[in-house]
Amino acid sequence: MVFASRISRRQHVAGEAPPPLQMRTLLFGAWLVFCVSVLLAARRMWSGKYVRSPLARAALMVSNAEFTGHEVQEWYRCCPDMLGETVRPLFVQSQLDTDTEAFLQRSVEKSGWLFTQLYHSLFSTIFSPIVSRTSINGFLGRGSMFVFSRDQFQRLLQIDPGWKGERLLDLGAGDGGVTDIMGSHFREVYATEVSPPMKWQLQRKNYRLLEIDEWHSTGFQYDLISCLNLLDRCDEPLKLLQDIKNALVPGSGRLILAVVLPFQPYVETGGKWLRPKEQLQVKGKTWEEQVTNLSDEVFQKIGFEVEAVTRLPYLCEGDMNQDYYVLDDAVFVLRPQE
Repeated sequence: MVFASRISRRQHVAGEAPPPLQMRTLLFGAWLVFCVSVLLAARRMWSGKYVRSPLARAALMVSNAEFTGHEVQEWYRCCPDMLGETVRPLFVQSQLDTDTEAFLQRSVEKSGWLFTQLYHSLFSTIFSPIVSRTSINGFLGRGSMFVFSRDQFQRLLQIDPGWKGERLLDLGAGDGGVTDIMGSHFREVYATEVSPPMKWQLQRKNYRLLEIDEWHSTGFQYDLISCLNLLDRCDEPLKLLQDIKNALVPGSGRLILAVVLPFQPYVETGGKWLRPKEQLQVKGKTWEEQVTNLSDEVFQKIGFEVEAVTRLPYLCEGDMNQDYYVLDDAVFVLRPQE
């Protein structure tokens, strides 16, 4: 205090205005810049070199590219001549539409909410060692996924906007964003989810929640089961496909299945990423080769036939580092063989 008062008095004698308010403002600004820099550095470290999830690491690698018109075209590009003879005529060409563009615009807008993103970053950094990424997103109400638009869903299933079915089951429904798109076509909507925060969000939407070990033993069957980007994150993918086949309405039941390609199966257990107990081998280096292998080998052996397949971007809301994240999806419509 004595030292500060001497400086102030000397400035006053010299005719200078005392700057305590300016100094406080400058110090606060410097402190804020320091905190933001630390959080950005921590976030960059967490989501880059030290990220544990193979899926998140792959998404980060893809998302580092600049957003260009050519990149968007690549999201949907397929070389039909590289597909197998049986699956080639079943390919449905998709493209960027209004719903997808709206999701991207919302993601860009949210990533610019500085203080919200700072809070999300700090929360994730603190709790990521003990809470799953899905649950963190559920708590924060962020990280929504986009697999297909309403129009793309209708085109794949070859249904009209007013078509109604009896029962839908969405396996691993997350926050219910994609369930909303499909659910408008069904009188009863069921969902499974393991993350408690995501379950709360599904309950708020009045979807009927089933436990992951009871959906295939309810005593009734489903007109449509959706299994979106779940096959590479479950311990027994072949058993899952068999259970789905048995749970579909005979004759008219369908499975809509999304798979991230290239296929890289891992299971999150206690904060660690491990290989699944049941190995599902998908052969091929290109998107087209892996789609053909899934169609001709994996699905055929389980007892499914492909009705339609398309290439779509699997989109996720971003954060301070990226406006959004994107992976390559193959989306199939499958029917049980008679």
